[in-house]
Amino acid sequence: MRSIRQIKNIKGKITLVRVDFNVPIKNGKVKDDFRIKKALPTIKFLQKRGAKIILITHLGKGGNTLAPISKKVNKFVKVKFVPEVIGEKVIKAVAEMKKGDIILLENLRNDEGEKKSNKIFAMNLAKLADIYVNEAFPVSHREDASIVLLPKLLSSYAGLQLEEEVENLSHVFKSPKHPFLFILSGAKFSTKIPLLKKYLKLADYIFIGGALANFFLKAKGYEVGKSLVDNVNYNTAELLKSKKLILPEDVVVQSGKRLINKKINEVKKDEVILDIGDKSVKNLINLIKKSRLILCNGPLGKYEVGAVQATKKVLKAVVDSKAESIIGGGDTVALISELKMEKKFSFVSTGGGATLDFLVNGTLPGIKALK
Repeated sequence: MRSIRQIKNIKGKITLVRVDFNVPIKNGKVKDDFRIKKALPTIKFLQKRGAKIILITHLGKGGNTLAPISKKVNKFVKVKFVPEVIGEKVIKAVAEMKKGDIILLENLRNDEGEKKSNKIFAMNLAKLADIYVNEAFPVSHREDASIVLLPKLLSSYAGLQLEEEVENLSHVFKSPKHPFLFILSGAKFSTKIPLLKKYLKLADYIFIGGALANFFLKAKGYEVGKSLVDNVNYNTAELLKSKKLILPEDVVVQSGKRLINKKINEVKKDEVILDIGDKSVKNLINLIKKSRLILCNGPLGKYEVGAVQATKKVLKAVVDSKAESIIGGGDTVALISELKMEKKFSFVSTGGGATLDFLVNGTLPGIKALK
């Protein structure tokens, strides 16, 4: 990939920057600005060198306005919001730009050409600019028009955060330190199984939490009650034979209105597993203390109902350890942001699905398109 640091003369050039400001909004206000902050170094780098900057991003599945995001971005840099993706208003706003100006176009997914990777849609966007910059690692696993087509139509470069993502995540599978502990949780089983197969060869220990642990406990014959599990057969018999694979010894269950810490062989049919238990947390912290590299993806408990106690204890132990720590996964990063712990880890990835795909495949469609 060519870095924006390699652009020789950007003064006065119109630069189309694909960011990922797909952030949670509640009551018209941005609830988590982690991804916005991570894009700021690239935006300021270009602005300082006199570029005219057009920011483009999606929000949700389409139909939503970026007006609340524009207000949040304005707290960091001055930006003009244009409530259209393409059209006369956009062309006029771009024509009026001066060196260092920043405009934010409306939600890309409000135009069906984005998700359909439509060439005419991409060409209409490309006509606005001289240069394309990808600073949207979290969506670079998608083959959307703004991710895979724009780099083919304009001189294309990687943003500073995208570079950091590639450098830090590549380190995990190219030259990992040992002992290497992988803490893997979450609920999207189909995305986790390829990870498990690859990292059972690379890591020294893989601790399984979240709904993924329910799946493996059930596969071993334990009762998991009404807990979330995937009923697809992933042929996990070989995975379960590995001594590197570590499952919880106890769990926190919801039994009626009560939360109870139970051994994994004590769960009843009418109970729901919400989190890993106290002994499992203690065992995991002991592994953390002896590890030199820790990769953590996904919360250990049912994040959406507030089961975050085990995850908080484990994240604190990771911070207190001397290990290199790399954290990824949307819910985990949201929790870290809420706890204001972003700067305490070696690297926190902005990606969710993109982080998983990169860790498995070593590249993404959006990264390939830049080459």
